[in-house]
Amino acid sequence: MAETRTEALHRNAEGLDIQAPETILVSLADAQIEAAKAVRNAIPAIAKAAGIIAGRLNSGGKLAYAAAGSSGLMALADALELPGTFGIRRDRIAILIAGGDDAFRTLAGGPEDDTEEAAAAVAKAGIGAGDCLIALSASGTTPYAVRAIEEAARLGAATIGIANNRDSALLRQAETAILLETPPEVIAGSTRMGAGTAQKIALNMLSTLTAVHLGHVHDGYMVNLMADNIKLRDRAARIVAAISGRDRDEAALLLEKSGGAVKTAILLAAGADSADAAQKILEEAGQKLRPALSALEHDPGKDHARTKK
Repeated sequence: MAETRTEALHRNAEGLDIQAPETILVSLADAQIEAAKAVRNAIPAIAKAAGIIAGRLNSGGKLAYAAAGSSGLMALADALELPGTFGIRRDRIAILIAGGDDAFRTLAGGPEDDTEEAAAAVAKAGIGAGDCLIALSASGTTPYAVRAIEEAARLGAATIGIANNRDSALLRQAETAILLETPPEVIAGSTRMGAGTAQKIALNMLSTLTAVHLGHVHDGYMVNLMADNIKLRDRAARIVAAISGRDRDEAALLLEKSGGAVKTAILLAAGADSADAAQKILEEAGQKLRPALSALEHDPGKDHARTKK
């Protein structure tokens, strides 16, 4: 195999093992910062991919992530956060990681070469037309990720590839290619470092922009969160209070009336007759709070409470 960018030696790596601890850490920190900057060049591709994912989810499709090793951990972290942060149903998210459940304990290297496991995982997740699969691989050549994207495409799913090496197999196979051209790692080939950092940032950006498209974000607030613990119930009340202009206690009461739905509670604060009426307004507004508030405000048949937008 020809040496790729992710396997090359970093310019500051010579004599690393005999440098002062603080000097080593400076090199590691600077390399992470440099890797993070590489994401900026991928913004157009990330924007395109987010539009595709939002379209598939909005039409009832699923979003799948497929990866191995460190890239699998980056995918896992992003995927598991989507239901709690943005209220995307768990049955609409699939996580395909080389090695299956055993990967969460050992993260062995061998399964990343298992292309048959990848194909089987895509089939088991029921990925097909109307769905979208994101495959990640720092090298862009991981057999598991490449086969997953090939199989998903064959079954009619939209495909997004994220890799850190230019002109790699994964990016060539993907319908939408996201190149994160990070510099060589300070520890050559240790892509859990710079490459992984860039992947994490790109995934954060991708899923957040998808949520914006779906109407799950209003200003800087996560208005579709699942408030299933004390911290999140408090956050939900603070969000309702901030957007509606009501006090914290009144916001909590509105959340009780809405069954914990933040957007519904805000519309109740704005004058919606009932939770059911608020939900109907949201449906007509495509689940987006801003146009729903505007529609409520301009309803000539009502004298609604003033709501901060």
